[in-house]
Amino acid sequence: MTAIPCVLDCDPGHDDAVAILLAAAHPAIDLRAITTVAGNGPLDKVTLNARRICTLAGLLDVPIAAGAAGPQDGPAPSAVAVHGESALDGPALPEPAMELDPRTPAQLVAAQDGPVTLVATGPLTNAAVLLDELGTDAFREIVWMGGSTERGNTTPYAEFNAWVDPEAAAAVVASGVPLTVVGLNLTHQALATDAVLRRLAALETPLAHTVVGWLEFFGGTYRDVFGFPAPPVHDPCAVALLADPATVRCVDAFVAIETTGTHTRGATVVDLDHTTGQPPNARVAVELDAPRFWDLVVDAVAQLGG
Repeated sequence: MTAIPCVLDCDPGHDDAVAILLAAAHPAIDLRAITTVAGNGPLDKVTLNARRICTLAGLLDVPIAAGAAGPQDGPAPSAVAVHGESALDGPALPEPAMELDPRTPAQLVAAQDGPVTLVATGPLTNAAVLLDELGTDAFREIVWMGGSTERGNTTPYAEFNAWVDPEAAAAVVASGVPLTVVGLNLTHQALATDAVLRRLAALETPLAHTVVGWLEFFGGTYRDVFGFPAPPVHDPCAVALLADPATVRCVDAFVAIETTGTHTRGATVVDLDHTTGQPPNARVAVELDAPRFWDLVVDAVAQLGG
């Protein structure tokens, strides 16, 4: 099987960090580049985090380019309460061993030999710019960790990545590029329980111990902020769907992004029951095979940890 050429657009972030490891390690994915977008922290912090994660994991040949510092209309976002001041608080990380690629995300994608799959695990600001500058032919598909078929985590109806830049999300949904939406309804099934942490710790590698530390920090903030017994590790779910489609069950549905609602701006409106009469325009993730998912993550950490 030919590996899928992939660009990972992310805002690391504890769950983004695990997504990077899975994308780099799984043989079904050819990780061509990493691009960063402001989200879990300011652009400079999340970009530094991406370089540190790749250094820790020995991913020194994956180019990393910085993208948007925030939505076109609005302030730069942040999730300090969940990810900490650095956007990746917890274990100390090494200084980057690679330079930041000087190209823009659009230049980096344009340099690929053919269309790529874009896995977006942050706000869709970069994705909208890429579509505007390169057109739809540059992309095989877009897999987005964002939104929800149910309620939100930033406002009652808006998930963080959709809430940060709903105009960009609406542009991506309307682009016509095949889209899969991996929302909170799915990612809340990916809980890093004590049993998962024990499996990772048993690998006894520096990388595994760091991942455990990330998830312990993330678990603490999720308990404090949301009352979760264990943290949902959102972003690797989007990568897992691409790497091993049997891990995630999807349905076809019509999806729209609310951009003007007084109480619902950033909400993802997912018509699971076909009440609007609109034809489906996206695949929507609805069910996770959690044991299979965690096997993928643990195997990735084991592989990269030597």
